[in-house]
Amino acid sequence: MTKKQERRVFKIVFLNQGKVCEIYATEVSQGALFGFVEVGDILFGERSSVVVDPSEESLKLEFDGVRRTYIPMHSVVRIDEVEKEGTARVTGSVEDTDKVTAFPVPVPRPESD
Repeated sequence: MTKKQERRVFKIVFLNQGKVCEIYATEVSQGALFGFVEVGDILFGERSSVVVDPSEESLKLEFDGVRRTYIPMHSVVRIDEVEKEGTARVTGSVEDTDKVTAFPVPVPRPESD
């Protein structure tokens, strides 16, 4: 493969039900649904591995049969183009890690008379 024909791999880190998820995919775009990041061709490690990572297995089960997933933009922490795919994983809750900061949400102010 030439440099232009190489497969592009993206690491997507996002929040899902209070947990930080990290998945790898070859397709990432803004998508047709407003406010969502479209992720396609999700990559997982080989099933022939003797050592099984429970967090990767839970993600495999969650995304089994999924061709595309749409992640709300406000849930996305980071998207990186990487040289090679890694292991998909779910880390502890947002409160358990100091690496993730929740995106600030504007606080509605009461109207003044």
